[in-house]
Amino acid sequence: MIRNVLVVADLRGDQLRNVSFEALGAARTIADGGVVAALLIGRGVAGLAASLRAQGADQVYVADGEEFGQYVPEHYAAAVEQAIETFSPQAVLFAHSAIGRDVAPMVAARHKAGQASDVIQMELAGADVLFTRPVYAGKAFVKVKIAGDLIVATIRPNNLAAHEETGATGNVAQLPVRFSESVPTQVREVLKKAVAGVDLSEAKIIVSGGRGVKSEEGFAPLRELAAVLGAAVGASRGACDAGYCDYSMQIGQTGKVVTPDLYIACGISGAIQHLAGMSNSKVIVAINKDPEAPIFKVADYGIVGDLFEVVPALTEEARKLFA
Repeated sequence: MIRNVLVVADLRGDQLRNVSFEALGAARTIADGGVVAALLIGRGVAGLAASLRAQGADQVYVADGEEFGQYVPEHYAAAVEQAIETFSPQAVLFAHSAIGRDVAPMVAARHKAGQASDVIQMELAGADVLFTRPVYAGKAFVKVKIAGDLIVATIRPNNLAAHEETGATGNVAQLPVRFSESVPTQVREVLKKAVAGVDLSEAKIIVSGGRGVKSEEGFAPLRELAAVLGAAVGASRGACDAGYCDYSMQIGQTGKVVTPDLYIACGISGAIQHLAGMSNSKVIVAINKDPEAPIFKVADYGIVGDLFEVVPALTEEARKLFA
């Protein structure tokens, strides 16, 4: 039976990502009355502990130091190991993010533990926890049960319900981390591409463009609609390969997997590789001139027309609604 659950908080810069709160909500469900702890790793992050306490963490461990100023896998793994040693959890939950996908297998391997990746649902089945995850590029789903003393899982953003705020009631403790004398990885500098707007992987609304936008300038009406809706802007691989936008915007099997409340596909034909990254969106709106485009098979609403006429019209109507 799961009693203690450790959630490794996920940050974007100096802000907690929503998936951290979603993981806390899931942890509260499977802990079945046990203790839920959160682990904060970073430099100058101690002030974020209050948000984790308010979202249901009974205990917050803070690994704050210069060693965590840049992401070094061994340093982050050492912090998680120290938290496991201190807290003795039966389950450790990570975000299915770049860092989570990197550190979770390291932790699982060290403990000879089973791992469930890209989890979209968690439920109790007696004394066991069942993890639901997509397979075959989202065409099917499997339920996974992990045996052993420790369970490791990574949680897909925007799929699980966050725990309602309960007020800051949990305890906060500094976590001293012991590092190995020999760390094979050294990070000298990180050059980040400037990405403005809403975090694509956690966006509730996404306006996405394909080859049908025809050029880099063709994304302008999509960005305008996204600004009105408070949405993120994504793209198909075709648009990225054509040089219309940066690959950081790519959604699909070889890009980001997203599950927004609303996905607006503009000029996207609907290749299977793209569908693998967005077909689990709650509502899909497709805009395409080709009535036979595969995207219409997964769309809840379809508009056959020129995106350069339809998108500005949608933007104008959205302005009236949100004025």
